[in-house]
Amino acid sequence: MDIYQGDAGTTGGRKGVRTFGVEEELLLVDPGKGEAVPMAGALLDLYVRPLEASAGPVLTAEFQQEMIEVVTPPHSTLAGLQADIIAGRAIAGQAAEDVGVRVAALGTSPLPSDPHPVRLRRFAAMVEEYGLTAREQLTCGTHIHVSIESHEEGVAVLDRIRNWLPVLVALSANSPFWHGEDTGYASYRSQVWNRWPSAGPLDILGSPDAYYQLVHDMVSTGVVLDEGMVYFDARLSRHYPTVEVRIADVCLRPENTVLLAGIVRGLVETAAREWRAGTAPVPVSTTLLRLAAWKASRWGLRGELLDPVTARPGPALSAVNSLLQHIGAALEDMGDLQRVEELTDQLLHTGTGAVRQLEVLHRTGDLEDVVDDAANLTVGSEFEDLPKGSSGD
Repeated sequence: MDIYQGDAGTTGGRKGVRTFGVEEELLLVDPGKGEAVPMAGALLDLYVRPLEASAGPVLTAEFQQEMIEVVTPPHSTLAGLQADIIAGRAIAGQAAEDVGVRVAALGTSPLPSDPHPVRLRRFAAMVEEYGLTAREQLTCGTHIHVSIESHEEGVAVLDRIRNWLPVLVALSANSPFWHGEDTGYASYRSQVWNRWPSAGPLDILGSPDAYYQLVHDMVSTGVVLDEGMVYFDARLSRHYPTVEVRIADVCLRPENTVLLAGIVRGLVETAAREWRAGTAPVPVSTTLLRLAAWKASRWGLRGELLDPVTARPGPALSAVNSLLQHIGAALEDMGDLQRVEELTDQLLHTGTGAVRQLEVLHRTGDLEDVVDDAANLTVGSEFEDLPKGSSGD
């Protein structure tokens, strides 16, 4: 789903600051057994959209009935977005409780599942066309939208953030289990998602004409059913002036979602500045970007990553530090640098969602406990609030 991010030029919110918003996909799970359950229809039938919904998060359906999506409105401050990420998860948790289930921020279901697509003609066509790829596609991601001023700026941003996106896979890794088994991957969701023929990194395109010609050519093949199925790691919104970064797992803890959003806005702003200054994109090939994303999916932050500039293997911490250094000036100008650095340190200390899931399984020996722990962390954590004075947009 595309979300509105403000008028081009003003970008909404504070003058000169790009707005951003988040979509988080959450699993619906049985509170006793931990299995994913097809309760999205019942939940959304009972869900009462709050009167303040225009200024707060809302719930929507997704491809499978075992999941829902929480959508925040656009914000111009990290603190404002943080508040709505927490509020959105709380709303989802209460709505799930009302129909006898729980929500869990898990990239994949740790326990075996038999997903049920939402009953829409488009989804039925996808199941018919893509077979097992569609039938098994029960994965939950984080989609981050950042405002842009023009299509030209948007494609310039896509060209210049592509080599940094695999680091986001490592930072968000939260899907080590699939059909009841330890996959050996920190983000197995990435492997499942990339079964779609249109998923993955983009080439450097250089202009909106090249971008839209590529989308047209993909749909013209018939392999991709429509423009909504153009599942690039990052893409232009079809309806609003935003870049949407789609590569990350849903994060177990809300503070990690806040961190990702801050980093992505920093990446977009940095890329736009580079474009205006005439700095060319880093010429890492799309083939090497696929390898970088695979390595991040396999190891998360616990192994080597490919350097975003040289595409050579090195410590994960070096890649993370390179990313923060790359966007540091933009983060400082937006007032986000200290908070992003704090949240990064916290993530490096506590570990990703994948690390937490594996630790719970090692401690208890039971995947049901993994799901229960995840459901607890989804709607509550040791999240330290930002200063009240910085939370307004």
